[in-house]
Amino acid sequence: MGQIAVIGASDTTTEEYEAAHIVGSLIAKNHETLVCGGLYGVMEAACKGAKEQVGLTIGIVPDTGKGNQYLDIVIRTGLGHARNVIVAQSADAVIAIGGSYGTLSEIAIALKMKRPVFGVKTWDIDGVIRCPTPEEAVLRAVHAARQSPLYRIPQDFLGSP
Repeated sequence: MGQIAVIGASDTTTEEYEAAHIVGSLIAKNHETLVCGGLYGVMEAACKGAKEQVGLTIGIVPDTGKGNQYLDIVIRTGLGHARNVIVAQSADAVIAIGGSYGTLSEIAIALKMKRPVFGVKTWDIDGVIRCPTPEEAVLRAVHAARQSPLYRIPQDFLGSP
C-alpha cells in the first residue's frame, strides 16, 4: 500500500471541500492509505471520503488533540507547523487542494524531498503538477506512489510464510 498525503487548509471553500472528499474516496478505492495533517477542512473532507470507502486514514496532528472524527490513526506530535515535515516525509505522493501558507510549506518540503506533488486549484509553482480534476490528481498520485521505492506491497498474513 502506498501512502498518499492530502494537504490543504482547515478553512476551505465548498469547492475545495468537495474536491477533497472525492480525492479521499478515490484514494481508498485504489487501496492506498491517506495521510494528512489530521485537522479540519480539506483534511477532514478527504478522510470522510476515504472512510466512506472503508479506507485507512492517518492524521499527523500539530498538537496533542484527537484530530478530526474520520481518523483511524492519530499521531500526536505537539510540533505545531513543524509537523508539516512529517506529513510530507510520510508520503509516497502528495495531492494539494487549495491551501494557504501551511499548504505552501508542505508543498515545498515534499518537493525538496523529491515527492511528486499533484495540485488541484492550489499554488502555481514549479514542481507542482497541475491537475484539472480531483480524479486526475488521484490517478496520477496512485501511479506515482506505486513507482516509489518506498511503496509497500501488503503482506498476506493469513497465508503461509
